[in-house]
Parts: sequence; C-alpha cells; structure tokens
Amino acid sequence: MIVVNPNLANSLPIQQGKAKLNHQNQKGAFFKYLKTHVATNSMVSDATGVPQKNLTRFKREFEKEGLLFEVFKGLCKKTNHRATFLTTNKALFESYKV
Repeated sequence: MIVVNPNLANSLPIQQGKAKLNHQNQKGAFFKYLKTHVATNSMVSDATGVPQKNLTRFKREFEKEGLLFEVFKGLCKKTNHRATFLTTNKALFESYKV
C-alpha cells in the first residue's frame, strides 16, 4: 500500500530544469504538481524536472491507490501527440466531467 503524506507533498518545491530529487521527493513533487494542474506526464516532467520514466511508475502506483484521475485525452502541449491528461485533485477531475 502506498501512503502519500499530504504535508510532505505540500512542502516540496516545484523544481525547474533537471532536478536531482530523490525517489520520494520526485513522487511528492509529481503529486503536488497534479494537485493544482491537469497535465500529461511529459508536461509534468518538463515543469518539475522529474524523469518521465519515473512519472509513469508513480502514475501506476497512484492509480492503484485511487489518488490519480485520468481527466481526458488530448494533444499534449509539450509533445503535440495524443496523451492522457491527469490530476490528483478530485475537484479538478469533477469539473471536467460533462
């Protein structure tokens, strides 16, 4: 079972560029960024500096725990390819429902 400490996620700064964050800090930065944004993994990687391969693993873990929501599929603003937009904020997820 994965437990995310919301206090840890809220205290982590969002890093720009190539950040050297440890695994737990990367996970917290991913969770925190998606708490206030709806974005693809590529967009989160660009904003936080966390490698995309790690984000894919974190996405799977958060989905299993019911903490991450797939909002919609569309063109990624970073790659211009079709991708899934994600959030960890249930209110943002609900606001995109039709």
